[in-house]
Amino acid sequence: MNYFEPLSEIIDKSSVQQVQELIENSSQILITTHLSPDGDALGASLGLYHFLKLKKKDVKLMVPNSFPYFLKWMTGSGEILVYEYNPKAAQVIFDHADLIFSLDYNIPKRVGNMASLLEKSSARKVLVDHHLFPGDNYDVVISYPGISSTSELIFRLLYQADRYEEIDKTVAECIYCGMMTDTGGFTFNSNNPEVYLIISLLLRKGIDKDRIYSLVYNNLTEDRFRLLGFTLSQRMKVYPELHTALIWLSLEDQKQFSYNKGDTEGFVNYPLSIKDIIFSAFIREDEEMVKLSFRSQSTFPTNEFAAQFFHGGGHLNASGGELYGTLSEAISRFEDGIGLYAEKLRNTPK
Repeated sequence: MNYFEPLSEIIDKSSVQQVQELIENSSQILITTHLSPDGDALGASLGLYHFLKLKKKDVKLMVPNSFPYFLKWMTGSGEILVYEYNPKAAQVIFDHADLIFSLDYNIPKRVGNMASLLEKSSARKVLVDHHLFPGDNYDVVISYPGISSTSELIFRLLYQADRYEEIDKTVAECIYCGMMTDTGGFTFNSNNPEVYLIISLLLRKGIDKDRIYSLVYNNLTEDRFRLLGFTLSQRMKVYPELHTALIWLSLEDQKQFSYNKGDTEGFVNYPLSIKDIIFSAFIREDEEMVKLSFRSQSTFPTNEFAAQFFHGGGHLNASGGELYGTLSEAISRFEDGIGLYAEKLRNTPK
């Protein structure tokens, strides 16, 4: 019985058909996603993983490194293979795979040390992503930067393949989690009415969206909460004339609060709550590089800023980048950047 208005068919029909044929004709499937997997990366990957399991396919899911504790509630998270824990075993899995999915990243570089295995593999390859400038070394490329999340694309792929009825609650939970986290709880990149049509379709599978929200956002350690307070009170600088705010953390700051992977997830969003702030940046010193996250309101292009100054990219209101240098160099480059964007920052309405 049809209860809803059909979704528009955004994905090219030939691509949908190709993916279906590749799945049917593959005996060992490997799903991969990017370094430091976030909610969308894991939601999309686990959603597809569970769907393929329902289809009785031999499928494995591998990530380059570990992921945040507040995402480990998702069914199947304990079955995820972490490359950095056993590179030799990962080599064997790549060697035997005859179909590889690349989810939520546009080029092999974004899987870190897994990149060489991906590039050398003779398996057929499918890219499903929503970032700009997808690579061309794939058999099928499903890339739509205007879509809210890769998890939404996975849903659309299954929907257009006429597999909605086969989606179960577990698949739906993972997809919803990915969509929710990559839009900041549907506060950015989520103005398309069809996002909410998809949510309604996922709710019909019996998911509890309030529980999912709580498991992700109300599941924090005391150390993480104290780290947030320290960051906002001691590591924030506001540039009122440019409607911009910056927060940052050094390695020493993180050690002081027993930092765990994922503890700073969402920190970049908080300065946007300040009156008249339209651009927020978070700079975090890592062991090998400095990581940057950007968020904005209205029409300020964080992806353009990230690409110009930090070899990054993403979406209009949410993007990221990196710098192989010091924390002070990253802060200095950021301040130079907002100086060059001064006119646009001053004239962008909140």
